[in-house]
Amino acid sequence: MRVLAVSPHLDDAAFSAGATLAALADAGHEVTVVTCFTRSVPDPTGFALACQLDKGLPADVDYLALRRIENAAAVAVLGATAVDWDLPEAPHRGYTSAPDLFAGVHPGDDVWTEVADRLAGLDADLWLAPQGLGAHVDHLQVLRAVAALDRPTLWWRDSPYVLRRPDAVPGGALPGGLSPVRLPQLPERRAGACACYRSQLGFQFGGETGMRTALADLPEVLLAGPAALAALPPELVAVQA
Repeated sequence: MRVLAVSPHLDDAAFSAGATLAALADAGHEVTVVTCFTRSVPDPTGFALACQLDKGLPADVDYLALRRIENAAAVAVLGATAVDWDLPEAPHRGYTSAPDLFAGVHPGDDVWTEVADRLAGLDADLWLAPQGLGAHVDHLQVLRAVAALDRPTLWWRDSPYVLRRPDAVPGGALPGGLSPVRLPQLPERRAGACACYRSQLGFQFGGETGMRTALADLPEVLLAGPAALAALPPELVAVQA
């Protein structure tokens, strides 16, 4: 199969579905991770600058370039191919604080349409994308874009948000009629990939040890509709949750 994971940021796919992606790659499937919001913005200010300062990075570091390097290493550990798009993250689209990132999509922020247009030109047998748990606006935009294309999609639980809020509800664009599915997984490979995101581990998990402990207790249970279930080869269907 050609498998396409659509990641909002340069770590979401690995944190949320890395064990599944690694197992799919090990089984001989062609796995690609497309990350949507990776644009470097020179001389960031305000909240955009704060997003790197709170990771312990000085202002003169190209934060997104650093994260692209981390992501390339992580995706290679998974056995997948990384494709990074140059769309701007929410702090570069007018979102001005951490609470603002989780308070709903701003009127006029239609970046999901460009994501959908770019994705429409890609072809895959099976897609993976976020459910939008945690309500981060970039995750909601990717969810809306993928849902609008109506591809055979497995929807992952957004990590680390699901760790902080186990009762979090998916974004409103998530299709109905979905069933839980758990495919073969390689959790140690996921942990090895996630360890590559050095700039994020302290902020998100308190360090690498915290990441490994937190993810060890987080099996990757995805949601699938009829089209996605039909796209799974027989050996994977047998592992449904």
